[in-house]
Amino acid sequence: MNRLNLPYGARVVLMLLAPFLMALSAHSQGTHLSHIAVYVTDLDRSANFYEKVMGLPQIPEPFHDGKHVWLRVSEHGQLHIISGAKEDVPHDINIHLAFSVPDLAVFTKHLDDLNIKYGNWAQNSKTPQVRPDKVKQVYLQDPDGYWIEVNDDTF
Repeated sequence: MNRLNLPYGARVVLMLLAPFLMALSAHSQGTHLSHIAVYVTDLDRSANFYEKVMGLPQIPEPFHDGKHVWLRVSEHGQLHIISGAKEDVPHDINIHLAFSVPDLAVFTKHLDDLNIKYGNWAQNSKTPQVRPDKVKQVYLQDPDGYWIEVNDDTF
């Protein structure tokens, strides 16, 4: 017999329905992250930063007005960069975007190679901060002063 004690026909039906059931389950989970938007003073400068420094791929955006750049941040998550801000304003480090990378040392070397300033929470050392759950993290700012955490969390 089989682990579920189901007849062969029932197992076939379940196998055929599995992709649909998984999609339905994912959809029924309710609220999920769609995108994050940042308002910037210089669209090209910000898009370049997120593509070259953060390694985010650009994706098609529907406006085609020269004021938007969309980037992929996860399988279904996006970062929308929107131009039009009149000036760069200070941002508190407590409000930040967070990204995980497979190897934080490789990423910080990449930042060093690009002369990008980064550091721990207090910004007084380049040594990564270690959270209570042992995840290492560093913080940097994008060209408009938005804070970004980069960590080695493996979920």
